[in-house]
Amino acid sequence: MDAQGRGRADDVDPADQWVLNPRTGEYELRLPPSAPQSPVPGPRRPAPRDSGTPSPDDGGTTGTTGTAGRTATPGREVPPQRRRRSAPEEPAPGRRGRRPAKKKSKGRKALLWGGGGTAFVVLAAGVGGYLYLKHLEGNVTTTDVGSAGSSSFKKDEAFNILIIGTDKRTGEGNEGYGDKGSVGHADTTILLHVAEDRSNATALSIPRDLIVDIPDCEVTQEDGSKEIIPGDQDVRFNRSLGEGGRNAGCTMRTVKEATGIKPDHFMMADFNAVKTLTTAVDGVDVCVEHAVNDPKSHLQLPAGESKVEGEQALAFVRTRHAFGNEGDLDRIKVQQQFLGSLMRKMASSDTLTSPTKLLKLAEAATKALTVDKPIGNVGTLKDIALELKKVPTKNITFMTVPVIDNPDEPKPVTVVLKPGTAEQVFNTIRNDISFTEVEKKEKAEKKKEAAAVAARLEGAKSDPSEVRVRILNGGAPAGSAQQELNYLQTTAGVTKSENAGNADAEIAKTTLEYAPDQAAQARALAEILGLSGAAMKPGESVTNAQGLPTMTLTLGKDFKGAGIKLDATSVKTPDVDKTTADQKLCAS
Repeated sequence: MDAQGRGRADDVDPADQWVLNPRTGEYELRLPPSAPQSPVPGPRRPAPRDSGTPSPDDGGTTGTTGTAGRTATPGREVPPQRRRRSAPEEPAPGRRGRRPAKKKSKGRKALLWGGGGTAFVVLAAGVGGYLYLKHLEGNVTTTDVGSAGSSSFKKDEAFNILIIGTDKRTGEGNEGYGDKGSVGHADTTILLHVAEDRSNATALSIPRDLIVDIPDCEVTQEDGSKEIIPGDQDVRFNRSLGEGGRNAGCTMRTVKEATGIKPDHFMMADFNAVKTLTTAVDGVDVCVEHAVNDPKSHLQLPAGESKVEGEQALAFVRTRHAFGNEGDLDRIKVQQQFLGSLMRKMASSDTLTSPTKLLKLAEAATKALTVDKPIGNVGTLKDIALELKKVPTKNITFMTVPVIDNPDEPKPVTVVLKPGTAEQVFNTIRNDISFTEVEKKEKAEKKKEAAAVAARLEGAKSDPSEVRVRILNGGAPAGSAQQELNYLQTTAGVTKSENAGNADAEIAKTTLEYAPDQAAQARALAEILGLSGAAMKPGESVTNAQGLPTMTLTLGKDFKGAGIKLDATSVKTPDVDKTTADQKLCAS
């Protein structure tokens, strides 16, 4: 390309880095600035068209000067003249040495990255892109977990991914880490829940020392045969992986047993993941309140902000003795801060606009991953990454399963679930409720009903003590009507309420039917329950056992639990320690 047609190196579209090599007929990856560039052609003197001497523009040689202005080597075979497909239009005077403008290829390559906490996809359309995708796919290791997970990934549903970090010492340079001879326990485990509308996500850390029951699990051997690995009761959670031949499917089943939340898929990595991913993005910013010098993890950091990558990043997430009470729970907090910083770095413009970093990320992440078979191809991993990218970092909540010291141990070294609070957390996740205030997307049907909704909700409201309502279960879990009754009477002050049993048929959405003269009562109850205008059904009242008119509240399949508002754009969540991915915090 001549001086007039050549742009600056940093103006090169990263999508055009796959180049067809005419000598081999295959696409090759060319990245600036390390890849060699074609030299700038020297001045060329046009030869007469009728002289019988090929012009340099025709791809031939004068016999003394090559096409780039270089002197030909005596005795060296000169390439034959290339045939033109059609006769070119004669260039204007003084413009013979300038090449025509390069046309954009119809098969233009696209370079895409899916973020939100995980960067493992680089796509390029066309022949070269396809080959590179197959190469990335070959980096990923898969495990058959059978019915422990979902059979496919669906873009239009909420999903749960179990992220597992093992203490197995595999990979070059990892000899000094982990338990010597470890089979690979579940050392670091995070259950990532992504909301159906992608407005929020929750990353729930599960302590490795949590006492759980590990259920029996079926594993697939290398020869395709099945084997049942017996379970264990009252043991550490980290034993759900590795021990006795347990694979990630066993860990997934253990999470379901302990929390009631079924993981759909899993992603597992060893120590190399932290080293390679942080190196690929040129380091991750961390912060510590006090200077750190930990001889066990070999971490040395000054107080304040630092950038870590490679071995130093691994030491940072493994350090326990430099933070808090030197326990695993404090290490989990540090790891959550680190992951938040890594997510911000992956989503930064410095990373997204650098082809070199993107390719390094794709290589590093795919080589580090072991996943379940349904998501074991790059196309599906790309889909997951793009769904994660939709979640704002300010609405990605990091938290730890609420636990207390094990009361059965004189000197506690393990933990157990905190009664009440832990179940609240699990219930919030199961019901796809955010731990942060998020703006819910307005539904099309709500727009159509806007006027009617406003009319039903606006106006005077009765005192809760004047609200008379009977409760029917029309599709909610068994016992929901009584639970809601208890909440209304003991907490909300709706003392004139009663349990009327099961409805005649199940319904999808909770409804409140009331007579026109009960509108003030209906508005009061709607405010307490978080009912939308669409849930309020003007109609007729019924007569209760005392002969008094009463409204009818029918709990549908959307019922989220006693005291949880049904419109739950922001509900009162359990009082637990949590952070979000956009927060920059210092470990202490």
